[in-house]
Amino acid sequence: MTSQTRAAETGAPVGLTSSEAAARRARGEGNVSVTGTSRTYARILRTNVFSFYIMILFTIGVALLALGRWSDALISVGLGVITAGISAAQEIRAKRQLDRLQLLARGTVVVVRDGRETEVPPEAVVRGDVLAVRPGDQLVVDGPVLTGRVEVDESLLTGESEAQVRGPGADLLSGSHCVGGGGTQLARDVGPASYANRLTAQARRDSTDSTPLQQRISFVIRLTMVLVVLMGGAILAQTVLEGYSLLRVVQTSAVLSGLVPYGLFFMIALSYTVGAVSSSREGALVQRVNAVESVSNVDVVCTDKTGTLTTGRLTVTEVLPLGAHTLDDVTAALGAVARSTGAPNLTSAALAAHLPAEPVPVVEEVAFTSSRRWSALRTRDDTWVLGAPEVLVPAAPGPHPDVDVRSRTAQGLRVLVLGRATTPGAPLRGADERPALPELELVALVALADELRPDVPETLARFAAEGIELKVLSGDDPDTVAALATRAGLPDAVPVHAGHLDQLSDAELDGVVAGGTVFGRVAPEQKERIVTSLRRQGRYVAMVGDGVNDALALKAAQVGVAMRSGSAVARDVADIVLTDDSLAALAPARRTGRRIIDGITTSAQVFLARVATQGLVIVVVTMLGLGFPYSPAQGGLTLFTVGLPSLVLTAWARPTAPDPHVLRTLARFVIPAAVLTAAGGATVYAVLYTEVAGGFASSRVPAQVIADFERYTGLTYGVDGDFAAAAATIGAQTGLSTFVSLASVLLVLYLKPPARLFAAWTAYTGDRRPAWLVLGLLVVLVAALVTPVTSDLFGLTGAAPPVYTTVLPALVVWFGALGLAYRLRLMDRLLGLREPAG
Repeated sequence: MTSQTRAAETGAPVGLTSSEAAARRARGEGNVSVTGTSRTYARILRTNVFSFYIMILFTIGVALLALGRWSDALISVGLGVITAGISAAQEIRAKRQLDRLQLLARGTVVVVRDGRETEVPPEAVVRGDVLAVRPGDQLVVDGPVLTGRVEVDESLLTGESEAQVRGPGADLLSGSHCVGGGGTQLARDVGPASYANRLTAQARRDSTDSTPLQQRISFVIRLTMVLVVLMGGAILAQTVLEGYSLLRVVQTSAVLSGLVPYGLFFMIALSYTVGAVSSSREGALVQRVNAVESVSNVDVVCTDKTGTLTTGRLTVTEVLPLGAHTLDDVTAALGAVARSTGAPNLTSAALAAHLPAEPVPVVEEVAFTSSRRWSALRTRDDTWVLGAPEVLVPAAPGPHPDVDVRSRTAQGLRVLVLGRATTPGAPLRGADERPALPELELVALVALADELRPDVPETLARFAAEGIELKVLSGDDPDTVAALATRAGLPDAVPVHAGHLDQLSDAELDGVVAGGTVFGRVAPEQKERIVTSLRRQGRYVAMVGDGVNDALALKAAQVGVAMRSGSAVARDVADIVLTDDSLAALAPARRTGRRIIDGITTSAQVFLARVATQGLVIVVVTMLGLGFPYSPAQGGLTLFTVGLPSLVLTAWARPTAPDPHVLRTLARFVIPAAVLTAAGGATVYAVLYTEVAGGFASSRVPAQVIADFERYTGLTYGVDGDFAAAAATIGAQTGLSTFVSLASVLLVLYLKPPARLFAAWTAYTGDRRPAWLVLGLLVVLVAALVTPVTSDLFGLTGAAPPVYTTVLPALVVWFGALGLAYRLRLMDRLLGLREPAG
């Protein structure tokens, strides 16, 4: 005989046997855990390894391998792996931290197995199980109430903060909480078939928003790649036509591949990771590495009410005695009623916490239901009724407190009336045993409010000061939400009822959304549509939510922010999780994001100035027919001239507002620097090439110099016909690399001026650290250039007077000309550009 047959015979929900549960679990009818994150390790690795930047590095690595450049390929692929590893490590760290939080928060459920109640984890529930439902339980499956009456909070699903009462036959949904009453539930829809998991499946679609800075940097990188390919194709075609060796072709390819700013990719990944770690210490756990930068671009925050602006609890704001009753008598009666109820709910919990009293013996009780809107207790001496004014006031003769009720409801408060039966010990049920109100004497009004999170008013004030607009999207009554928003400090909280939004076209909806601030009775799909409308209007949206009903909107926003105490679904799809349930954590995350933007912009300026300079030099020297200006080994100098400055300047970045004209800003800095540096470098190269080639042609070169150049070139003077050209090339390369390296370091003085003397490109900030950075880099760089071991490593000649007598004057002229170009905004004047507003 099965459990279902026994249940039919006895009429009692006896549940399944252990063997029946095991068989159903084996058939795949178990309840797949809703608390696990969908961000698997494989997905995190796949997202980071196959990103745009990393694929560029891997592609270049494969091309270099095909050319036999194993060491250069190792650098490209290795840097790609390191960059992907840094980003993936942060996301894995966030996943593990969130998994630990969820494991600590995970509860158990009680099922009826083998005729007795058994405590099991949620994933052990199977279809057909009978679950015991008690106050405080979170429901983990869908199914009807079998016995009892259950008061459920469905705010995580619908946004409606009012508890709903479900009797036998009525469905209970996974993700809701039992806040009163009790009974049993049949597990009908489990795992993927449950309401919460169906909504989760929609929200868990793969989508990754690039930040504005990422999009602009990607554009610059793509443009650089196109130019490198075009330039490389032309130069390689020339080398083939002129009959250069395969070794020369490979070396040229290696140098051209170096024009791709590998280090910029690394700096972006490192900046995001450091920012994410910093934000997590402030209570904002970053699950998507670019989210901390993305949040700094936000200009509108959409937020749920229950669980985000409020704690989900009620607080007693006022107890107003009516008639001749005193406050002491009223508070004692309310406290006793709240502590004596057998079906506690949010209201009774708030009253019991605010009004200390001792419980009293109960003779008869009527539990609260949303349809009846009152509850009652009968003791040995009195009958007390607590309920909505519109229900209780008509049952009481005498003057009515209508004005007091209206004034408090207008403030968004929840108003209840306490009444006492005029006949002591009056019954609470009629002849048909149905609950019935006795004649009442009104004793008191009780005003309750949704409890605001303590940091909300200050956070909203900060949002307003920073020009961030706030929109509240709630499933509650619009007037109630507007009143609470006003109490939280949101000005002009005009309520909008969302009931008609589905009938609006996109254009009509855009108008309503642009003008509204508080939206009530909003369904989950409508929240998503409102967020999409804001994005369509060009807004940068952060969505803050805690429930399953917020998941679609969290995914639709550029930045999804979830509360730790909310649903696992919301935490799963969010980009940032507030581990302390505090909106205040967004402020430091926003500052960190702005530091990241400033740091990445600085890094881009340094890297792109180097790339553009090198590209222009290659074009000019190749057109002059003076050999190829770089060897692969000389690319290592960029560690001192670009890598270290970028790393340090990024660490010193300041939280500045995002630049909407960042591409123009990059161009205005990079183009003058690249053109003048390339001009100076090409001049130095041409002078030294001509001087060295002419010296060997005149046969008046000292023997020691000949010996040195034979060592540098691997050729023999007077035997190898191309000795002079090779010697001239390496000598000119040494001068060029020396000039460009020193210029790259000195460029920091204009980029981050440590004194007003250098404030030609941007304003002086009072920060002297860049001066010490430049001094330290110059010492290291000069030491590397004059030390034979390191100069050989970088493919340069030893320290030679002709190099420095050419480089140093050119460097002085370059520095003055660049300062003048920045100060006079010559590029802007030549191109007819105007200074961006602000």
